[in-house]
Amino acid sequence: MRIGVLSDTHIPARAKHLPPLLFDIFDGVDLILHAGDLVEESVLDDLAAIAPVEAVAGNMDSFEVHERLGEKKILQLAGYNIGLIHGNIGSNRSKTPQRSLEAFAGEAVDCVVFGHSHQPYNERVNGVLLFNPGSPTDRRREPRHSCGIITLGKTIEVEIIYL
Repeated sequence: MRIGVLSDTHIPARAKHLPPLLFDIFDGVDLILHAGDLVEESVLDDLAAIAPVEAVAGNMDSFEVHERLGEKKILQLAGYNIGLIHGNIGSNRSKTPQRSLEAFAGEAVDCVVFGHSHQPYNERVNGVLLFNPGSPTDRRREPRHSCGIITLGKTIEVEIIYL
């Protein structure tokens, strides 16, 4: 199973539309995960033209988006439990990857997909793969925009793709 992953699109504040290259990168994926801060709900419709979408709300999303999507979920995909969260919930003393992992404490997850920092991240902590695809529209302190691909097979493989 191939999954396209993105976060922090901030449409229309950071870009008017998703980058066209993103549609090429995600062409043929089985599912798309958006880890919050869509800002404009139309992003979900744009992504759904490629593949089914699962998403959570982030700190910049409206009350309506929070009500519709929730802030955290666990998806059972190809025999794995994938946690999906934005990354802003929890102790402000913790960095975003640690906060995201802590949000699933006591729950059996193989991978946690998060956003919030706009910084690509790929590291295994205590047996759990933590993955942040960065942002395809708002690179902040990063040199390039990015997104990701997760491949679920005998193992979980992740790839950060720079636009």
